[in-house]
Amino acid sequence: MTQEGKTLAELLVVIGIVAIVAGMALPSFLTFNSRTQLRCAAEEIASELRLAKQLALTYHDRVRIRIDLDQQELLTQFVRSGVTHHVYRYSNKSVIIEEPTAGPEILFHPSGRSATATTVSIRSPEGQSQKLTVSMTGRVSIL
Repeated sequence: MTQEGKTLAELLVVIGIVAIVAGMALPSFLTFNSRTQLRCAAEEIASELRLAKQLALTYHDRVRIRIDLDQQELLTQFVRSGVTHHVYRYSNKSVIIEEPTAGPEILFHPSGRSATATTVSIRSPEGQSQKLTVSMTGRVSIL
């Protein structure tokens, strides 16, 4: 009776090869994961801006988004009543929002237009960046 199988040495060689390949792939995976998180955060923030524009159109009121860099949140508020409609917290997204070019508030008029054109820069701790723009017409774009 003969038994066929692998020796311990052969098993250790295979495990070693798998470990080397995994070690080479890990940095690429981490970079990909960081880019994906940054892109998802940019999409969510763009969605918040588009929601503010839609609220201004729907309720015929000015709507502002206040970007609080210290608390790491975006507050969507109706200007006339001062009521906060929504708070988006990005502290758990591993991104850093830099001060928008037009200041910490983005205002949408009842026509859907923005009070000022602005650019919002978002970056990851690894240094990758993404930009969002809000045009005077109220269009929100991810660059």
